[in-house]
Amino acid sequence: MRLVVLGGGESGVGTAILGKKKGYDVFVSDFGKIKDNYREVLSINGIKWEDEKHTEELILNADVVMKSPGIPDKAPIVKKLVEKGISVISEIEFAIQFTKAMTIGITGSNGKTTTTLLTYHLLKQGGLNVGLGGNIGKSFAWQVAEDKHDVYVLELSSFQLDGIINYKPHIAIITNLSPDHLDRYNYDYNLYIASKFRITMNQDENDYLIVDYDDVEITKWLQNNTTKANVIPFSILKELENGGSIKEENLNNYINNELFTMPINELALEGKHNIKNAMAATAVAQLMKIRKQTIRESLSNFQGAEHRLEKVLKIQGVQYINDSKATNVNATFFALDSMTTPTVWIVGGVDKGNDYDELMSLVREKVKGIVCLGIDNQKLFNTFENVVDVMVETTSMTEAVKIAEKIAEKGDTVLLSPCCASFDLFENYEDRGRQFKNAVHNL
Repeated sequence: MRLVVLGGGESGVGTAILGKKKGYDVFVSDFGKIKDNYREVLSINGIKWEDEKHTEELILNADVVMKSPGIPDKAPIVKKLVEKGISVISEIEFAIQFTKAMTIGITGSNGKTTTTLLTYHLLKQGGLNVGLGGNIGKSFAWQVAEDKHDVYVLELSSFQLDGIINYKPHIAIITNLSPDHLDRYNYDYNLYIASKFRITMNQDENDYLIVDYDDVEITKWLQNNTTKANVIPFSILKELENGGSIKEENLNNYINNELFTMPINELALEGKHNIKNAMAATAVAQLMKIRKQTIRESLSNFQGAEHRLEKVLKIQGVQYINDSKATNVNATFFALDSMTTPTVWIVGGVDKGNDYDELMSLVREKVKGIVCLGIDNQKLFNTFENVVDVMVETTSMTEAVKIAEKIAEKGDTVLLSPCCASFDLFENYEDRGRQFKNAVHNL
């Protein structure tokens, strides 16, 4: 059996290693450049690879192709594979056939990283032999090849879900839905929503689907479609008989006739959206029979995700916050919503069709100055120029942070929450976040 892996990053190399171990004839092809550390791993494992090209005769003879999530369906090589009827799947779909481990799959437009890390933390503290993978950390396929875990918590993007056929998580979470990556879905929001709900398509009566009941699109989908899974809702707006809700400043999770309760002010993570993330993660812990005391302790000592509302430093009474992972309007909405002091907002990058009007009321209420950080900031200027007192354009992180420092006064917050992708000036959102933290430390 010939396995061709498109993309020589973390998921590609992990898949190649698992494929080799299972006796496939493996070939890795990357249209970009494969990083040195991955080249080395492939060579040590005797796996053939190429980069900066796709050689068709070495690819179109595949029995199965694993496509890395970053490669769009409209890539010419992918189209040719589909025309030939060759199965093109995601890393998750390839790896799941080689493990008996239970998986918890987590998707959504925002909050999925935090919810994934929090769920992993709860299960690990509860003594389970648990792995973390998917869109985060070490490749799932790579971990399956080493076969070390009984349970995996997987962060799944819509792109990974597009490439599943038989994959079925025992517990699935959809944190929320908002328009994101629409460039990959022909600018059709419904196609993107359908992608997210693929997470539940193979689930049966023994499985669980945990969803945000305050989310309009999620509730609409559930009214118009069916899932065999047991649906567990959570909400911060309404009281629910079953699932997660708020009562008298307590987080209440009522699951399988068991009530878990905890004061909201004891949660380690701040902000309304994090109450929801906590409800979803707690539901998983309850289903996995983790002791209530352990859940409480874990929720109160959890350290959040890097680049997600991460407090960097307080300098001369000004708090600097790194929210580089906010690559869409909805994520930045959460960030601005959780600000309690006058804010200098650093924003900009590659716009994925953003509608900034949704942020207007928050900007009016909380933002005193805007520092644009991107190649093209025209749309931001058109929207906010008359709303804030100061608006400045910059093209480097160091400059952006220095200007933000000048605008900010004691008691203010400087928030990097770009609302956009990072590819115009940075490698990725991690690079952008690290540069921000370095610039703050150098003030």
